[in-house]
Amino acid sequence: MAPASGRPVVSFGEPEGYDGDARGRALLGRGGSRVVAVAACLVLGLGLVGGAVTGSWLVGDSEAAGARDDFVAARSLWHSIPVDQLFPLSVKGQGAGPGGADRTWTRIAVAPDSGCKNAFDPLLRKALAPVGCQRLLRATYTDATQTYVTTVGLLFTKADATAMVSLAKRFTDEGLDRRTDLMPRPYGPGFESDQRASWTVSVLTDAPVVVYAVSGWADGRGVDEPQPAEDAMESGATTAIAQAGLGHEAKGLADRVERSLRKHVGPYATEQAS
Repeated sequence: MAPASGRPVVSFGEPEGYDGDARGRALLGRGGSRVVAVAACLVLGLGLVGGAVTGSWLVGDSEAAGARDDFVAARSLWHSIPVDQLFPLSVKGQGAGPGGADRTWTRIAVAPDSGCKNAFDPLLRKALAPVGCQRLLRATYTDATQTYVTTVGLLFTKADATAMVSLAKRFTDEGLDRRTDLMPRPYGPGFESDQRASWTVSVLTDAPVVVYAVSGWADGRGVDEPQPAEDAMESGATTAIAQAGLGHEAKGLADRVERSLRKHVGPYATEQAS
């Protein structure tokens, strides 16, 4: 991304002359010294303010440029970082279970990187359409007891930062991440759409990525009323999904895959810039 334009350059013309020496002497004689003093203070003040503003611009530009570099770098991580780093063979979830219990997930399937065709239900595909689909990565995990299965996905979009912010706001304002007709699809043998029990969708604003996860029982049982992870994780939730901790499965695994993604963004951006 092109760097921000430089600060404006201000040049001062030659001071306007007097109509002869008499006018200049008259001005000084009628309190002109005070005018000169005020003018000097004004110039000094403008210099100090200008210096402060310039300093803030420089700092702001540096931080903004770093954020832009990271955003751009994240877009191509899908083909630059090995799948075992984005989706590790084993994921530790310290405190990720109900009541702060620890979790360990083992990867059992990885989808080939692909586009988004047939990867989402129609309404979710429509909701995500404004940011486009560059690549989709998915993997499915099971817990240590092999009781649950969870598919986690990384959708790399074609959007810029403004579009990602807009989509994130829409998901939040309209509660799109809680609608059962906008659940992500699972991936892998033995995990069908009617087994979906709980899910989470997170639209990132500092990277062109949508992170999601959907969980279900590993024994193949269907679910009549899926529950968003945030609801299933609430204290006092009594549904079978909440009691089983399926909300924690989806949210915990999605959070840790997101952390793994973020861990690679900064170093990769630095490598690309060098």
